[in-house]
Amino acid sequence: MSTQPAASNATATSSTSTSTTSTTTAAPGPADTMRPESLSFLKELLDTPSPSGFERDGQRVWLSYARKFATKTWNDPYNNCFASFGPEGDGIPTLAVCGHADEIGLMVNHFDEKGFVYCKAIGGIDTGSIVGKRVQFRSSLPGVKNPVIGLIGATAIHLQDKSAEGKVRKMHELFIDIGATSGDDAKSRLAIGDAGVFLDGFMHINDDIVVARALDNRIGTWIAAEALRLVAERASELKVRVVAVSTVQEEVGLRGAQMIARTLAPSVALVTDVGHATDSPGISHAQHGLFKLAAGPKIAVGGAMQPEVVARLAEVAAGLSIPLQRAATPGGSGTDTDAIFVQGGIPCGLVSLPIRYMHTTVEMTSLRDLNRIAHLFAGFALSMKPGEKFTGVL
Repeated sequence: MSTQPAASNATATSSTSTSTTSTTTAAPGPADTMRPESLSFLKELLDTPSPSGFERDGQRVWLSYARKFATKTWNDPYNNCFASFGPEGDGIPTLAVCGHADEIGLMVNHFDEKGFVYCKAIGGIDTGSIVGKRVQFRSSLPGVKNPVIGLIGATAIHLQDKSAEGKVRKMHELFIDIGATSGDDAKSRLAIGDAGVFLDGFMHINDDIVVARALDNRIGTWIAAEALRLVAERASELKVRVVAVSTVQEEVGLRGAQMIARTLAPSVALVTDVGHATDSPGISHAQHGLFKLAAGPKIAVGGAMQPEVVARLAEVAAGLSIPLQRAATPGGSGTDTDAIFVQGGIPCGLVSLPIRYMHTTVEMTSLRDLNRIAHLFAGFALSMKPGEKFTGVL
């Protein structure tokens, strides 16, 4: 989820926070179990570095998987990626299922004479949460083939200036130690503009709960690909064209979504991103709503979400025994939805995956809820009819 919304979405962060929650309890259904091959794809996708503006490696992984069941795949000049399946022709709607591929990260900005590296943030980063973290850079220099590993220096507690105790350092005050002996040594390994991500990988807490650094939001691209796979398995029932979309540069301003909304111009768009699970300590439910981890996906209501699309999503979820948590979203959502619906009024729906600790290296979520969203979007696609339009009658 972006913390740097586009100009048309200036109030996205504050408006999303006023939420209400409605949960239902459902017995385990067919959407609750993830197949092993899909889990393997998820692990590879999450562990492949893809900071905003540098998504190519992750997009290659995504396209390689989607090609197995898509009838057509392609990418645009900025590496937004598409995979389509289903009938085409006059009167046949196009349903876009969208997630963004990029993650937060760092970009090399300066080398000092001792060889320490200073960076700019790619996306919204809490500097207080990254001191002492390891970072993996991909160098653009000829001859440097292996990742360059560094760590964000943390002065030993014994040597810290007690007068500055409690101060959270700004990004330009943090330095990265790559083991260089001088500025020239550091410059032989990295160049200004090289991007890096935190070196934290996917791991299970238990059978359902997992932790990764980039749930935000390659889980969305996973959902898009999985929804396409699910509709391909029921090809005879599909009456619309489904295009899975993996967008770029969401974390720095919803940029990829603006591009694909214009070029693809879908009849309907279903967007998925991460949303806050607010059941950990210290979060005001009066301000942010109560959303529980592993209690069902979050369905956004209001603003950019077209009411008939929301109603259909709720109807399909009920039929699949998928519990939903309702999120009041009167203004911007801080997701690609905000950039898509304004392009000619494309009807949109937003279903988010509840996670804890967003924009940290230990984002946590439920695999069951992740899989449920893929089944929900596939069910929505299978419910659509040729010529169907999601427009309210006034």
